[in-house]
Amino acid sequence: MQRQALAGLIDHTLLKPESTAEQVAQLCAEARQENFCSVCVLPFYVPVAAEQLRHSAVKLCTVIGFPLGAHAAEAKAREARIAVEQGADELDMVLNVAALKSGQYDFLHTDVAAVVAAARGRLVKVILETCLLNIEEKVIACKAAVAAGAAFVKTSTGFSTGGATLDDVRLMRATVGAEIGVKASGGIRSYETACAMVAAGANRLGTSAGLLIVGAAMQDAGDRHGDGY
Repeated sequence: MQRQALAGLIDHTLLKPESTAEQVAQLCAEARQENFCSVCVLPFYVPVAAEQLRHSAVKLCTVIGFPLGAHAAEAKAREARIAVEQGADELDMVLNVAALKSGQYDFLHTDVAAVVAAARGRLVKVILETCLLNIEEKVIACKAAVAAGAAFVKTSTGFSTGGATLDDVRLMRATVGAEIGVKASGGIRSYETACAMVAAGANRLGTSAGLLIVGAAMQDAGDRHGDGY
């Protein structure tokens, strides 16, 4: 896959609790240089990133209800409103897995819809935390997210017991159809894995290894050119 096309799918991510403002500024500089789709940072750093990305085509993404998703819907909505006011372009919210496991499917809709409304037209991605769900639950979660107005479903926070898998990406794509985005996130650290996720149906990649991935894409292109392709 060509470097430029791949870079345009990457959410360049820094969500470590010990991250610093200086690291966020560096993240934004890297995203501008490589033309990544977005940076994804902790809510605390939205103002810092907004300043760094001013006059840039790189979008600013932050997380809502992170990392467990078990907040009250009203709390998530308030967090979303603050993030938007501070400059966020995209919101990655964590689904309430506890509600899903308890069979409270109506609440899933309420939870996502509250954030979608608070986002005021900004793109909302719903993190399912697929490693904690069985196949039926993944399908239910995808359908609930779409029905509530989400633009994307996303595999993982990267803070639980597992990350993105090809099987999960394929299932999510098959469930939501072609019009809804699928973001693979968690454990994507190589060019080969990134390309496999895209082939499986992902049209956004959340990773902290964006520089490594696009660097490998350039190497791959050079190798193929050298072989006469």
